[in-house]
Amino acid sequence: MRKPKDYRAVIGNTEYLPIVIGGMGVDVSTSAMVLEAARLGCIGHLSDAMVPALCDRHFGTTFTKNKAERYHRLQAEEPAQVHVPQFNPQEYRLAQMQYISNTVEKKQGTGGVFVNCMEKLQIGSAREILEVRLRASLDAGVDGITLSAGLHGNSMKMMSEHPRFRDAKIGIIVSSWRALRLFLRSASRVDRMPDYIVVEGPLAGGHLGFGDDWTQYVLKEIVADVMNNLEQEGLKIPVIPAGGIFDAEDTMFFLEMGAAAVQVATRFTVAKESGLTDTAKQTFFEAEENDVFVAPVSPTGYPIRLLRSSPCLNSNIAPQCIPLGYAMDSKGRCQYVDAYNATGISESGKKLPVVEKMCLCYHIGRYDTWTCGASVVRLKETAERDSRGIYQQPTTEQIIQEYLGERTAEVKERQERRMCVAQERGV
Repeated sequence: MRKPKDYRAVIGNTEYLPIVIGGMGVDVSTSAMVLEAARLGCIGHLSDAMVPALCDRHFGTTFTKNKAERYHRLQAEEPAQVHVPQFNPQEYRLAQMQYISNTVEKKQGTGGVFVNCMEKLQIGSAREILEVRLRASLDAGVDGITLSAGLHGNSMKMMSEHPRFRDAKIGIIVSSWRALRLFLRSASRVDRMPDYIVVEGPLAGGHLGFGDDWTQYVLKEIVADVMNNLEQEGLKIPVIPAGGIFDAEDTMFFLEMGAAAVQVATRFTVAKESGLTDTAKQTFFEAEENDVFVAPVSPTGYPIRLLRSSPCLNSNIAPQCIPLGYAMDSKGRCQYVDAYNATGISESGKKLPVVEKMCLCYHIGRYDTWTCGASVVRLKETAERDSRGIYQQPTTEQIIQEYLGERTAEVKERQERRMCVAQERGV
């Protein structure tokens, strides 16, 4: 019987094992996690969300401080003018290159270091900074760029003059053939089709490419529709399903369906290499069905799946647009700012909780936005508890091995122990 480890994903001219770790921001899919995936012959994604702030945290740079000082200086010099807090494009380029090259330069093995690039991060100057992020990622030597959270109608053109445009792997995340068709039209204008397509279903974690009707969609049906339409168009582009793929059995289902690989993330949120805090990881392990929901609280405008206990919800933190501002548009508008300003004051003079939106910049950077896939409720099946009742964190390598079908005996033993415990408790 074939197992996932017997398959290979051919992306461009490179073969990988068929496991792709999705980009989890901010700094949840850490450099250490991505390097492990690459070492093992798989693909790992860095997320490029809030890169200047991450550089300040990890490397001691002052990109966010410089942005704030620049804004305050402009306000003092021209108080009658309305100024939008913006990063200096050259500084943003330096941050992007430093963050990505720090991982690329350490890569060992035959796998790939990719970066996930969200179009929806407007950062006060959406088009200009998006181009900086894309081109700087190529400059940093990344193996591949996955375009996400948007249609990316201009992204291929932005990169088209870069010397690595046709060498680096470039793919896109979509949730429908309709969205993919629009992207393919823009790609055809620069004569550069994507090297792969990630088809993300409604059970994925974080921001979703669906509306309120997300429950009406099924990943395998979307994947089949995309594959059929690609075949009709005469396009042989590898398809990578994502969202709700929990184990080797799920992986085999899509590989036998004709997928090149699968993209997975939720199981890696609790890996030792994950950037989440230990407290958050234990909360993920303990999650039940009613602890997870999809809500319209993100200032990006996309629905987002997260845990109800996320500290980011019902917070009253003041907007962090001046040093951060990743969801602020070029006119200085942010949905969280609007929600914050519309929220009243308590009798004691304190700001009431902001219910409608969350400050994504502040909370996601502090690991307080507990985004997760629907399968988070099954994480407890994948780990043992110690004598204190604390779930033990698996390594990235162990999780990858399970997806590849290499630890079947251990998985079976773990399942049998869980069944015995459940029977003893009368569950």
